[in-house]
Amino acid sequence: MLASGKDTGDAGLAQVEQEAAAALDTVARIRTGIGAAILGQEQVVDLVLATVLAGGHGLLVGVPGLAKTRLVEALAVACGLDWSRVQFTPDLMPGDILGSEVLETASDGSRAFRFIKGPIFTRLLMADEINRASPRTQSALLQAMQEQHVTIAGTRYDLPAPFHVLATQNPIEQEGAYPLPEAQLDRFLLQIDVPYPDRDTERSVLLATTGIETLAPRAAVSLDELVGLQGLVRRLPVPERVLEATLDLVRAARPEVTAREDIKGQVAWGPGPRAGQALIRAAKARALLRGRLAPSLDDVAHLAQAALGHRMALTWRARADGVDLAGLIARMTADVLTGR
Repeated sequence: MLASGKDTGDAGLAQVEQEAAAALDTVARIRTGIGAAILGQEQVVDLVLATVLAGGHGLLVGVPGLAKTRLVEALAVACGLDWSRVQFTPDLMPGDILGSEVLETASDGSRAFRFIKGPIFTRLLMADEINRASPRTQSALLQAMQEQHVTIAGTRYDLPAPFHVLATQNPIEQEGAYPLPEAQLDRFLLQIDVPYPDRDTERSVLLATTGIETLAPRAAVSLDELVGLQGLVRRLPVPERVLEATLDLVRAARPEVTAREDIKGQVAWGPGPRAGQALIRAAKARALLRGRLAPSLDDVAHLAQAALGHRMALTWRARADGVDLAGLIARMTADVLTGR
């Protein structure tokens, strides 16, 4: 049984299935375009692609030197997105991101304010080391990430569509950094952990980046093709059991309502409704990336950590006892999805 926001109908499902089959070639071209610049890291590339196809924002967490910036550039080039990069620093101000009004004097002597757009007016914004900026500056992204527009001096300015934020964060260096507010973390569809490459991949990177030739991403699809893929993801049907499993999983992670004693005793707060939305949207995108018409329980299980990890927090006692949040989510996910 399929669950959907509206009745798709047999004819509509047939159309979606036909478009999903045709999308396989488009997805393959995007992968090839990114792969021309990024070696290995297939899981990370998949999660970033799923984030963009689902129309969301992503938080990439990893130590320096793991090609996070290069991945964002490769994604932008392959997907036909104009992009800009902002290096977040403690002295960065909201106006440095959003833009500001300047007072100009015309040739006739009259004076008027003119708004100069900041780097946020792009389709893909890379917020590099986002946790280095002050909470005030971090919060400048909140309205843009949720509503795709900003308000300056009472005037609304729409951002280009589609609009995505891919932020990076260094997990090991905390001096001079500010934790991201929970409200902002919730705006990220997925948190994507970027691991070290395996030995073979790292060997290939050494060979490919220390010679005369350089790796460069390739343009793969047009902006219209990307927007078409994003629309297709929205229209993919959701099996009823996937919908129910997502609800059960998100609700099981909330200490106020769960029946699980480990969650009640070890989790300070759990994920809100955006977590379920993120899981469904990302699961649809992952299904399309694998040539399937609808998401499966495997998609939900695979994405649970990326969708829930930044929307939950352990109690101080659990942290003192060495409880691992990722392990807790993995056990909870396995228990909830077992037998479905």
